[in-house]
Amino acid sequence: MKIIDLIKSLASSSVLVVLFLGCHLTVFGQTSEEKEILETFKNKETVVYKTVDGKELEMIIFFPDADKINKKNPWMLHVHGGGWAGGSEYKILRKAFLGTLRSLLDNGVVCATIEYRLARGNSNAYDSAVDAKDAARFLLKHAKQYKLDKKKYGIWGGSAGGHLSLVTALGKDVDFKGDPNLSKYTPNFKCIASYFPFTSCVNPDIRPNSIFGDGKLFVRLLGAPLSEKPELARLLSPTELLDKNSPPILLLHGDKDTTLPIINSIYMMEVAKEKNADVELLTIKNAGHSFSGENISPSMEELNDYATKFILSHLK
Repeated sequence: MKIIDLIKSLASSSVLVVLFLGCHLTVFGQTSEEKEILETFKNKETVVYKTVDGKELEMIIFFPDADKINKKNPWMLHVHGGGWAGGSEYKILRKAFLGTLRSLLDNGVVCATIEYRLARGNSNAYDSAVDAKDAARFLLKHAKQYKLDKKKYGIWGGSAGGHLSLVTALGKDVDFKGDPNLSKYTPNFKCIASYFPFTSCVNPDIRPNSIFGDGKLFVRLLGAPLSEKPELARLLSPTELLDKNSPPILLLHGDKDTTLPIINSIYMMEVAKEKNADVELLTIKNAGHSFSGENISPSMEELNDYATKFILSHLK
């Protein structure tokens, strides 16, 4: 039955129609604008990278044009944002990432963007990080099939995805065990680009004037109040996972961000200095969360270019 016919058949109950439309939007998870942009990428493939609790988790793999792809290619894994409980893999098509995505493909870098278990019901951000780890493990397992280099790869994302990108790359594999079929593959990312991230569950100084101000969001992040999950809070705190052997990290953050204020990235810079880790911060002036705002500096084009150069410097 076609969608429109099914809606008509449910028309006698407006509640059912609303419920159906809500499910429909969740299943397809794509705005008309995102669909239009996605169609401009001709070389892409959607694959299932794992099945958990009966749900198939997919990733979209974007490939460079035929004249720019080699037998083995560097690659980047993108983790979307959305407050840990929302968003989709299509967020890579937003302005904050789109320019970098196109530039990376132009430079022969394969890019994959994933869906993951959202922090809802019985799942929390730990499950999201496990899924991101498994996505990387899947790509390593199938490196030959997708023409991927087994050593030259990195990870990036924004907001919740910026946080999860850091946790995924910095967290030890033994602490984030996932699909047993992928367990023999251990990701070793060469770089991380993290946009406007949350960086610490354990430092209360970064919470005021943010979405973590009243502490309630920890129930979503951890699946319980912060006081009940101290060890999990540490595992989901990038600053706690950072050490001198961590891969190079680029943080990009707007100085007017009121969702996850720039103090998150400033604090990570302070920790990096103490631990002698390679972390740099690009401050976007006049920019709110997701680099919203007028007259931001550097511009969206410039910050996309900066991120591209950072990634290429570590993968090429």
